[in-house]
Amino acid sequence: MIKHNAILEVNLKNLEHNYKKLSSLTNKSICAATIKADAYGIGVIKTFETLYKNNCRHFFVATTEEALEIRSQKLLANVYVLNGLENNELSIFNNNNIIPIINDKAEYNFVCQNIKKYKKLKFGIHVDTGINRLGLNINDLLKINFNKNNIHILISHLSSADESKNNYNICQNKKFKEAINLKINAKYNSLSNSMGIILGNNFHHDLVRPGISLYGGHFNTKMKKIIKPVISLKGKVLQIKEISKNEFVGYNQTYKTNKKITVAILGIGYADGISRVLSNKGNVYFKNKTFKIVGRVSMDTITVDISKYSKSIKIGNYMEIINHLNGIDKIANQCNTICNEILTSISKRVKRVYI
Repeated sequence: MIKHNAILEVNLKNLEHNYKKLSSLTNKSICAATIKADAYGIGVIKTFETLYKNNCRHFFVATTEEALEIRSQKLLANVYVLNGLENNELSIFNNNNIIPIINDKAEYNFVCQNIKKYKKLKFGIHVDTGINRLGLNINDLLKINFNKNNIHILISHLSSADESKNNYNICQNKKFKEAINLKINAKYNSLSNSMGIILGNNFHHDLVRPGISLYGGHFNTKMKKIIKPVISLKGKVLQIKEISKNEFVGYNQTYKTNKKITVAILGIGYADGISRVLSNKGNVYFKNKTFKIVGRVSMDTITVDISKYSKSIKIGNYMEIINHLNGIDKIANQCNTICNEILTSISKRVKRVYI
């Protein structure tokens, strides 16, 4: 049996808790799940199965390939592709019961020209209410006669939902309501992402589609009190050694010892998703005790000063880089990024373990 150098431990009970809690906040609205990018890195199949068992029936992914991976599970659920047709054949969507979200007029016209041939095909419309990425704008919608087709879902996306006092959220919601009033008559209308849920019922519409909050991300908003952490990232101790005073640790001599120290070298590095920004400032944990990363984060290893508790740590032990004390949002702040990037950066060579 291989003892993997790096382990991502996923707490499925906390994932269930988060979905149920988010569902309870949406009142009469349906709670979907955004599981793109391998369910934000924690493993899409296990995530899909867990949420499906908890009555989630609407799943959003980015690409057709991601949708086909979910469809391999042969479960009855709505699977939406946010990137649209991606120049793929309509037969792929029709035959596999995958719902593309149409993002421009050319895509819409193409679907309309072929809809009689693909009678099982369901599709959605993305209206751009101000994020200016994918999607049709309001003027595009005004030029389209939607009476000919049954639109399965109308969606838009909030650009600043993590900033509850940002008036741009209100502007986008107003534009989305304008789009709804164009009589597109979609079966579902959906605007809110994770943080959109806590903006209030006025933002929920028919369906909300949380992503990062399912996996423990909260952006230091009031979502922090609602959800639980889902993951713990661990690195194995490969070697323990003493380093004399006035020695350098790691690349480019960025850390110099001012006394004799004991270090542990962990088998996890930037190739596993540990940002080099954490060099000389990140923390790791062992039995709730805190240890400093010293020197540069390398591709495959990090070095940790364990001098205070060196007798309690052995080769083969696992030390935690992400845990309940040092969550993905806290690390994101250290790295000047967002928790989504921290989570999705954890590479495939890190073993996923589900508890």
